[in-house]
Amino acid sequence: MEENMMENEYFTLTDEDGNEINFEMLGQCELNGNQYFAMIPVEDEEDTDKDILEYVILKVAKEGDEEFLVTVDDDDELDDVADYFDDLFSREIDYDN
Repeated sequence: MEENMMENEYFTLTDEDGNEINFEMLGQCELNGNQYFAMIPVEDEEDTDKDILEYVILKVAKEGDEEFLVTVDDDDELDDVADYFDDLFSREIDYDN
């Protein structure tokens, strides 16, 4: 199982309506042969409540040779991946080592 916490990586993604949204990548993992990314939308500082962290989970999908990100539609799959990221993000980081 591969996991990575990301450091300030930003991406502009285009939704199905053609709207561009800026995201900050929080982490990535590979589970059950699939690659997932946890991202939060980048918003104006005054519109964001720093105490609440809501992130989206996107999955790498392939069509031919092209890779793109999609939402996870299967509830069980989404629950498993969300549990994984919740555990990853809740771990205490030991800054002394």
